Amino acid sequence: MKAMIAMSGGVDSSASAVCMMQAGYTCVGVTMRLHDVEGHADDALSLPAQEAKAVADRLGFPFYELDYREAFEQQVVAPFVAAYEQGRTPNPCISCNRHMKFARLHEKARELGCDLVVTGHYARVVYDEENRRWSLRKARNLAKDQSYVLYFLSQEQLARTRFPLGEMESKDQVRALAQTHGLANANKHDSQDICFIPDGKYADFIRRHTGREYPPGAFVDRQGAVLGRHKGLIGYTVGQRRGLGLSLPAPLYVCDKCVENNTVILSPEAALYSRELLAEDVCWTIGEPPCGPIRVEAKTRYAAKEAPAVAEMLPDGRLKVVFDQPQRAMTQGQAVVLYDGDEVLGGGTICAVPNE
Repeated sequence: MKAMIAMSGGVDSSASAVCMMQAGYTCVGVTMRLHDVEGHADDALSLPAQEAKAVADRLGFPFYELDYREAFEQQVVAPFVAAYEQGRTPNPCISCNRHMKFARLHEKARELGCDLVVTGHYARVVYDEENRRWSLRKARNLAKDQSYVLYFLSQEQLARTRFPLGEMESKDQVRALAQTHGLANANKHDSQDICFIPDGKYADFIRRHTGREYPPGAFVDRQGAVLGRHKGLIGYTVGQRRGLGLSLPAPLYVCDKCVENNTVILSPEAALYSRELLAEDVCWTIGEPPCGPIRVEAKTRYAAKEAPAVAEMLPDGRLKVVFDQPQRAMTQGQAVVLYDGDEVLGGGTICAVPNE
């Protein structure tokens, strides 16, 4: 059996390679080149690829860097920018996982004769004997669990995907495995930022990328009264309180944005809470949608906790989720992911949060 290891140059993907070799797989390492780095020659390996190749050389398997810059721009960066311009707050890591790390790497794996695609994500893939299907589960190490950003995986992809780190109880265990095999990146820090916006300044990136300026407009309350001036719609997201540049008698939060009249709507925190959302572009990890309403636990942000809810597919193809208790700052563009215990059922992109 042959496994393609998606390598970032970090310790997680490197330790995943060790796990697959220990399990008897023949390994091939690949790093995706997704965006340009200023001052870096096109014909040279990118820095992540250099670090990944050093690991592949140490472990003794072949390595390739795959140039996906054009596809990354079209399928991740451009939709990210467009979503912000439409007043949404997207999660580009989900788009990257969906369209790049899994769709394209599975294609490349077939070209290279690989049976599996392996990544350093903290999640688990198991075969559910009772239901005769593949199942995406939370990682054993719940503090590192990344199942939320993998809800789009199909049954075909799950059958050909492995996450070795999902079974590990701690990050220390991962680092120890890398150290045991003499890997130089055993103690490398985890990456926290979006790869193409390393400074975390989304609005600045969007301005540079588009070459456009986004005009200032009004901060208004829910009744339409003007409270001040904002610096451009792309610089704000639902739930934000800091950085508004206003002197107010009581704290106010961004509760909505109106692209049509270029306003940012502010409200007291209580107005951020809603019980219901609608989602589009729905994917069912379990293979097919349920026949009717189902009880689930739903999660609306990567760092949020799951909350009890009822989920139901609507005739128009959207997903309706109604929570038992109001949830804070559910935001258009983010994902809602449905769980049954530790199993991911599916999810979609939040497209509407009806006001109560």
